[in-house]
Amino acid sequence: MKKIAFIALSLIVFAGYSCKDTKKEKEQTDTNSTVKTEQYSIVKDSTKVSFVAYKTIEKKPVGGTFTKINITKSTTGSTAMEALNGTTFSIPVSSLFTNDATGTRDPKLLEFFFGVMKDTELISGVFKTEANNTCSIDITLNGETANIPLTFEATSDNSYTFNGVMDLKEWNALDAVASLNKACEVLHTGADGVSKTWSEVAVKAEVLLEKK
Repeated sequence: MKKIAFIALSLIVFAGYSCKDTKKEKEQTDTNSTVKTEQYSIVKDSTKVSFVAYKTIEKKPVGGTFTKINITKSTTGSTAMEALNGTTFSIPVSSLFTNDATGTRDPKLLEFFFGVMKDTELISGVFKTEANNTCSIDITLNGETANIPLTFEATSDNSYTFNGVMDLKEWNALDAVASLNKACEVLHTGADGVSKTWSEVAVKAEVLLEKK
């Protein structure tokens, strides 16, 4: 009888410890589940956008920037790409700056290139990411929307650089290219005596994100 009572007492004590361990594990799991993961978000006033256009048959580069970029919609995410997905932006064309010492290039671009397009007060776009870690932007220009595939690299923990190439024929903007070429005919004439303005433009964006 004593032996049976001892066994019963042992089972009760064991069960008590098991319940305590289970409760402790549950409390630890609940605590871990409430830990928030860090979230990325874009630093809105830090984005930089630049471009390189080309002239003459030798394809001489002409670089420039847009000094104002408006982030019109942004999100957060557990990764940088997740946070950037769906980000929308607009760029006032009046913020064009090519650092031309003569002061004549920017007015020509605004008048003879952007000025002959439709709805060109702003260039607008949306950033898109895919499951395979590729990304692109949909750009609206001249009343048309087309996609630019992008390559990217992380330049620091929270800073990313994106590069792509837009062919202006995708935005039905070849008339604007021809208009600019005519206005800059002499300056865009190469060694072959032919004036040429290329429709391809390299675009670059530098984006800074923060973690919270």
